This record gives sequence, structure tokens and C-alpha cells, in this order.
Amino acid sequence: MDDLRKRFGQLLAVHRRRAGLTQSQLAEAADISVDMVTKIETGTSGARFPVIEKLARALNADPAEFFTPDLPTKGRDNPALMEMKVMLSGLDEKDLLWVKSIIDAALNQKK
Repeated sequence: MDDLRKRFGQLLAVHRRRAGLTQSQLAEAADISVDMVTKIETGTSGARFPVIEKLARALNADPAEFFTPDLPTKGRDNPALMEMKVMLSGLDEKDLLWVKSIIDAALNQKK
């Protein structure tokens, strides 16, 4: 559990720095104490789900990104891509393959 806390804290710090925020600014944006941010980032304290959600909102990040560095973040903030994901999420496998074939054909024509 200590390893998970440390990894979580390190990834939180990476996201905070990437956002150009100090610990104090993140604490204010997430409505938690600076002491709590420090403890979480150093791995001396864990964070409960409500705090994780506040931190994710403050950093405009998916909470899962605090647990692993392997999640893709490119395109996450692209409204058109998000809208397409929502539209496609209700399709079954057969329909998804059909849509994929159309997209493949459209992209091949663009080349």
C-alpha cells in the first residue's frame, strides 16, 4: 500500500507541475489544505475518493492518471473527440466495426 501511495503522490506532483501550479494553488483549487497536498505528494498520507475527485477536477485530469503513467492523455480535452466517443459508446461490436470501416475509408481518401 505504501508503494501505491508514493506512486500516486509522485504522479499527482507531476500533474500539478505540468499545470504550472504550486502546492498552495492546487490546495486552493481543490478546496483542501496545503498540508494535505504535501502529505499526499510525499506518500505519507493517502487520499480518499472525494479528495481524488477534487484534485482531478482542479487539475483537469482523469483520476486514473494519478495511478499509472501509462494512460494516454492526448486528445482528452478535444470536444469533437469526446463527442464521438459518447456517440460510439452505445454501439455494439458489429456497428463499431462498420463505423471503423467508414472512418478507415475516409482517412485513406485523405492521403
